[in-house]
Amino acid sequence: MQLFVDHLTNVDFSFLDGKRGLLGETWLANVVLHGELDQQGMVCDFGTVKKQIRRWLDEELDHRLAVPVRSPQIRIQDEGDFLEIYWAFGNKGEFLHTRSPRSAIALVDAQELTPESVADWCIAQLKTLFPESVARLELQFECEKIDGAFYHYSHGLKKHGGNCQRIAHGHRSRIDIWANQQKSAELEQLWAERWRDIYIGTREDIAEAFEDKGNTYYRFAYVSAQGAFELSLPQRCCYLIDTDSTVEFLAHHIANRSRAENPDKKIRVKAYEGINKGAIAEA
Repeated sequence: MQLFVDHLTNVDFSFLDGKRGLLGETWLANVVLHGELDQQGMVCDFGTVKKQIRRWLDEELDHRLAVPVRSPQIRIQDEGDFLEIYWAFGNKGEFLHTRSPRSAIALVDAQELTPESVADWCIAQLKTLFPESVARLELQFECEKIDGAFYHYSHGLKKHGGNCQRIAHGHRSRIDIWANQQKSAELEQLWAERWRDIYIGTREDIAEAFEDKGNTYYRFAYVSAQGAFELSLPQRCCYLIDTDSTVEFLAHHIANRSRAENPDKKIRVKAYEGINKGAIAEA
């Protein structure tokens, strides 16, 4: 017998990709449990499935930076409460460096991060949470189906009281833009290109700009309620703004810049942060 829950929850996080570097992502989680019926005539109670798996994903993957611990491109220094990570990527000798509280990092037992390898890592730990009647657990991650433009971005919100304060977490988000009340696929695609695999950084969080082996970098740093965070990455991977990177400020930024570049048009922006949530701004 099989019990399934489609789109049980979604996780918003960032991960390290061998070619693209830091990638913000949003995945939907689908679950299937295989097993015999218990005395209630159930493989497992739906309430238990939803609560246990959603809680684990929220605590261990959501709003974290996922890193493949078996990759030859990574170097991890364990400092107890903190982890220092060096990641080499691309073909230009570029790197990413971060020092973050351990709670901000997901150490995934894999050589490369894919929906399948991350799911395998999750399953290995999740299966201990269920009764013996559950013989096998399947977990599948999938992306939201978006008809139109979208982008991947990573960021950190130092003033946030929850896990958004972690310096490298992210989202895969759709973008809707209207110019003079007409849907503008051209503007949507423009922003999708601008924010492709981007880190959206606040200028006041830049601790230094530096050069290494011909590549230029920014180092962002701040202290928030969960601890001290640092992140260095190539300047070409960054998009700088003057405010914090809440979705409200991002929608406002997109609307104002689009209006400045198209002064004859009234702009309306519906910016998403992951799935089915976001902010609307006009200029």
